[in-house]
Amino acid sequence: MNIQRVGTQPSHKGPADWFTGTVRIDGLFVAHEPARAAGNAVTFEPGARTAWHTHPLGQTLIVTAGMGWVQRDGGPIEEIRPGDVVWFGPGERHWHGASPTTAMTHIAIQEALDGKAVEWLEHVTDEEYQGP
Repeated sequence: MNIQRVGTQPSHKGPADWFTGTVRIDGLFVAHEPARAAGNAVTFEPGARTAWHTHPLGQTLIVTAGMGWVQRDGGPIEEIRPGDVVWFGPGERHWHGASPTTAMTHIAIQEALDGKAVEWLEHVTDEEYQGP
């Protein structure tokens, strides 16, 4: 058994290679062999978002605060709110983040395949983020 106490791990700023805007990442749990799942709480300030990316084994998002947006490649931008659970399938190209006016926090859970949990792609442009 392992209890990870709140406040024992520092928050980290989301890297500019992976995010647009101000993003804070708080590690929740890492995978302990043979498990492959890890989770983070991610907070997006208004207008902040991930770059396009994929996960080899998919990703689950659990929205805990605020209001955000998600989009899979070729689909519409969808609004997400606290209590919503979003699943992106393996290899599904997508992005997620806050709405333009409201911050959003979600828990992100993903599994690693051969040590890799995410493939980061290009940034979501302002035009893509604004939608049609």
